[in-house]
Amino acid sequence: MKEGIHPEYRPVVFHDTSVDKYFVIGSTLQTDRTITWEDGKEYPYMTLDVSAESHPFYTGKQRVANKEGRIANFNRRFGALKGQK
Repeated sequence: MKEGIHPEYRPVVFHDTSVDKYFVIGSTLQTDRTITWEDGKEYPYMTLDVSAESHPFYTGKQRVANKEGRIANFNRRFGALKGQK
């Protein structure tokens, strides 16, 4: 690896503001904000609007828009045209 071209990789505290959850993950994110974590150490701090804690796909609250499937939808729309030529 070349020296001096890679950003610093360190633990960062992320805060999902929609569900008020905090978690520490290694990141190269650059921020001036810091927060004192549960272990008493000070870490860089970043807020998020959505994370796995609040995203509908990961929480199981996602609505299923179309249960038919893409192929069935295509056949329903264009299947009648198959006999015409």
